[in-house]
Amino acid sequence: MIRFTSDQVNVQAGAGDTAGERRIDAIAVPYNTFATVSDGTEVMFKPGSLPVEGKQPRVFMYHDASKPVGVVAERVDTPEAMLASMKISRTALGDEALVLAADGVMDVSVGVNPTKFTYDDQGRMIVEAADWMELSLVPIPAFSGATITEVAAQAATDPDETETPEVPEEEPVEATPAPVEAVEAAAIPTAPIPAQPKREFRMPSAADYLAAMHIGGDTFAKLNAQYREAAMAQRSPLQAAAGDVITTDTPGLLPVPVLGPLVQDIAFLRPCVNAVGARAYPDGGAQKTFVRPTITTHTSVGTQSTELSAVSATTMVIASNSVTKTTLAGQVTLSVQDIDFTSPAAMQLILNDLMGEYMISSDNFCADNLLTAASSSGVWDGTLADLLTSVYDAAKDVSSGRNWMPTHMFVSPDVWAQLGKLADSTGRPVFPFVANGLSGMNALGAQNAASWNGNPLGLELIVDSNFAAKTMIITRVGQGAGDAFEFYEQQRGLLSVEVPSTLGRTMSFHGYVSTFAAIEGMIRKITQA
Repeated sequence: MIRFTSDQVNVQAGAGDTAGERRIDAIAVPYNTFATVSDGTEVMFKPGSLPVEGKQPRVFMYHDASKPVGVVAERVDTPEAMLASMKISRTALGDEALVLAADGVMDVSVGVNPTKFTYDDQGRMIVEAADWMELSLVPIPAFSGATITEVAAQAATDPDETETPEVPEEEPVEATPAPVEAVEAAAIPTAPIPAQPKREFRMPSAADYLAAMHIGGDTFAKLNAQYREAAMAQRSPLQAAAGDVITTDTPGLLPVPVLGPLVQDIAFLRPCVNAVGARAYPDGGAQKTFVRPTITTHTSVGTQSTELSAVSATTMVIASNSVTKTTLAGQVTLSVQDIDFTSPAAMQLILNDLMGEYMISSDNFCADNLLTAASSSGVWDGTLADLLTSVYDAAKDVSSGRNWMPTHMFVSPDVWAQLGKLADSTGRPVFPFVANGLSGMNALGAQNAASWNGNPLGLELIVDSNFAAKTMIITRVGQGAGDAFEFYEQQRGLLSVEVPSTLGRTMSFHGYVSTFAAIEGMIRKITQA
């Protein structure tokens, strides 16, 4: 479930019919814009990725299904964003939602379940289609500048039932009243709020902290910034002391600086998955298995020997291949002290690492199964001449009888280094770097930087450390038609539960993955002697 918090909201709670109109208008999701969502992933929604038809998304408070306040009554899809108009129910919680939104406290946060998506080279998700589950009102804005642009409150109530609040006698205060439109009855009565000093920052509870963490992005950063500002304000100032005082005499007063961000020794990338492409499960992934059909026997067409003689006739046979989901998951338990006392916050750093390890695990799953599905097309003895023989033999095996040509070469880092070191008898590299319209010496193929990338056969070279040593695979993927290997994924996201007996919180991240060798004969590997 992805939760994305918008920064543009408009509230209208005015008289539109006998019952009184209670609406909140908002930009639910801006398109073509990357943002950090609840699970820490950077996500971009493409235009048209959210539905405008079908079941109305529910409106919740705080993404809590036990606190419904209305429905998304109208959805308008534009090239720039998905616009939503929420109808707020006439309940106590609905009244509270309108008041908070009118006071500028609330923003909107959309909850969707992606059904079709891909990842770019930086590991960022690009959503092409999704099921819109809910739209929530959340208390902490994810972006600075999130404001309510217009508020009007009115409802149909009996004027006789409207109570006039008693005003205690106080010393008169000069004030210029603002003009107020006459209405039959105020649905949400408000009183003037005198200017007050800035409230002292209240330490967040575990629930507040976790809510901010789930929203992610600027919300979580603001909470940490407010905490640090309050902590600095509460420090006692140091005063000059008599006598000679050096730092060894005041170790308890010396701050221990932490230089961030955290040193990241692993790149959470998925080269193999990105090349193959992540596909959505059918029917929203509700089943443990699904069927992927393939043709085992084609029809036939041949030359008719004589007039009225029998022509070629072959029955098409379609195989029913069952594909099973594999669960990838990990968990971590943090003490409340680790959550409360660390700066930068250990929780966010650990959750980011947990989600990054999921990315690596899913890429390793894809790489292992791709290698398992490959058939041998020869043995490379390490020489240049034998490499060309092996590569072209593999390409021939891919295309023979199919007319599909290979597109990618997958290699382990050691093989990538071997390819880069190959040179002719004079020491000139065989696969030189070619760019900006310049052709390199000894570059095989057309001498055009726009079409030749310096790799064998001009294939796209994918280097992935999740492959076993001495791996070289030549195949066709990422094209849609004629793909020899497929990868399916459904990320289920973060789960968490408090453990009161130990003052801890256990969190886990999980998802489902599957692979399918659609055309095994087109997945060829070259082994080494």
